[in-house]
Amino acid sequence: MRIAFYAPLKSPNHSVASGDRQMARTLVKALEHGGHRVELASELRLYLREPDRKSFDALKMEAREEAARLTRLWDRDGKPDLWFCYHPYYKAPDLIGPELASTFAVPYVTAEASYSRRRNAGLWADTQALVVRAVEQAALNICFTQRDRQGLEDATSEAALGMLSPFIDTSVFREMPARVCPTRLVTVAMMRPGDKVESYRMLAQALGVIGHLPWTMSVVGDGPARDEVKAQFAGLPADRIEWLGAIEPAAVPDVLCGGGIYVWPGFGEAYGVAYLEAQAAGLPVVAQDIAGVPEVVRDGQTGFLTPPGDVAAFASAIERLLARNDERTIMAAEARRFILEERSLGVAAARLAELLAKVSAS
Repeated sequence: MRIAFYAPLKSPNHSVASGDRQMARTLVKALEHGGHRVELASELRLYLREPDRKSFDALKMEAREEAARLTRLWDRDGKPDLWFCYHPYYKAPDLIGPELASTFAVPYVTAEASYSRRRNAGLWADTQALVVRAVEQAALNICFTQRDRQGLEDATSEAALGMLSPFIDTSVFREMPARVCPTRLVTVAMMRPGDKVESYRMLAQALGVIGHLPWTMSVVGDGPARDEVKAQFAGLPADRIEWLGAIEPAAVPDVLCGGGIYVWPGFGEAYGVAYLEAQAAGLPVVAQDIAGVPEVVRDGQTGFLTPPGDVAAFASAIERLLARNDERTIMAAEARRFILEERSLGVAAARLAELLAKVSAS
């Protein structure tokens, strides 16, 4: 099929690296792997940082102009076979695809659409209503987590739903060097206010509990909350923590392969691409049993998921993996097998082909 791909939150070509941009790119790869011709329909970012109606009106005007441009393009060159929208949610609804798909009788599909009743206030109630209408129009809504599926089911009974487990391109992890330092902890996360800072705070507290153990840690990430994040670790020995800052995504596998355990609390994680990459590199994970994390980490098999907010339990899980080399080695092997065999690009492409075949046949 010829697929028009659109990500209203962040284009696959966006200059700032993030898990959202990475999944958009990986979805395009999976669709192409399945033999589809994927065209980036638009790079217009329809993101509202705050619920400001003036800003929203400006976005709607930009969206109308973009829809007019695409209408002229499709009239001239022919319409696509499918509109594929990645990650529409209350701050980034798709203001282009639903109307175009309806006008040109093109099937509309979403992936990782989300809905949360607690956001239903003010302008966010209006933007969520737009998401719900798009979800109801869609021939298929592909959910990455049970949490997102439940959210859509709570929002409407008229949604066609299908499941696709979170995945990554595992090709760069197929050849792995020998483990450099099994007691080296690694985390990869942006430094921004909110859930990220809260996760860094909990991580620093947990490391303070296990200061008697022989660990070091590499931190990949940067952002506007850098100073606040570093302040959380001020009470720990400076020579134990390596601040790598923002690095190119292509360099992340080398950092992961140089570590032994991946540690990240994961407040607010939709699921966490970094968890998938860490396991592909053979790192068992210590995270919280929270949000979408259980969709990508198997508790007791590929890592440990601790109760939300329990610093002592989080520290204890890290200590256990540091102290028990045999258990860490077994978990590392299972983590790697899990991602390479069950969450690879090829597996995802096959599942997408199965899901989209039903759309094209309808």
